[in-house]
Amino acid sequence: MAERTLILLRHAKSDWSGDEADIDRPLNGRGRHQAPRAGKWLARSIPVIDLAVVSPANRARSTWELVSAELDAVPPTQVDDRAYAASAGQLLGVLRDLPDHAGIVVLVGHNPGIENLASLLTGESVPMPTSAIAVIGLAGPWTDAGRFPAVLRASGRPPAE
Repeated sequence: MAERTLILLRHAKSDWSGDEADIDRPLNGRGRHQAPRAGKWLARSIPVIDLAVVSPANRARSTWELVSAELDAVPPTQVDDRAYAASAGQLLGVLRDLPDHAGIVVLVGHNPGIENLASLLTGESVPMPTSAIAVIGLAGPWTDAGRFPAVLRASGRPPAE
């Protein structure tokens, strides 16, 4: 079976100045500038994305909207309630439910779950500050995610241009 590619994307910087519920917190100005940079990096580095799985949090959905606006082709997107405030183990459950036809998937979520998932899959420390990306190669089907070592292909926050 062909290698799967998982792209972990932490949401962009959010605005803590209001009194809205955590799930409703918007991006701040810095976040609105970070997210398109991540999108430009993805557009240059990943030829096609088959599926995007996004946390229902406002900041995650807004991040994906800004990121995907930079892509040549916007992949099908599903908002998955399980990705909100999820642990690495819960995110593994999301991965294991991905459709077989999706070879390259982006998962937009939150710390500490996203960072812990990257470390769990690769066995490496993978810092995931806001707008950071980790590109991970997985052998085998999504149903086996986490059962075999994965390879960290790239990670970090795209630089300002």
